[in-house]
Amino acid sequence: MSAEPLSPSETEIRLESLPGWALEGDRITRTFRLPSHFAAAALTVHIAQIQDELNHHSDLTLGYNTVALAVHTHSAGGAITEKDLALAARVAAAAPAHGAE
Repeated sequence: MSAEPLSPSETEIRLESLPGWALEGDRITRTFRLPSHFAAAALTVHIAQIQDELNHHSDLTLGYNTVALAVHTHSAGGAITEKDLALAARVAAAAPAHGAE
């Protein structure tokens, strides 16, 4: 998977297929709201597993009933790449099973 930086406009276009994800500065971000703290913790563990599978890790924050991610590619100078979008897509696919909105 390419670690070539995407332009901000290309990133915005690609994020159209990932509802809830946004470009904030040099990162793509998303906060999920869940029905309970336990559900949020379970989603966090699931995200950690996805990150290990992809060998690509985000800043991941567990709140009472929220999980927040912020991701960019360090090896591309902190730019957004295909790796970030692949991670976002995998997380977006996994989140509903945990009751995430």
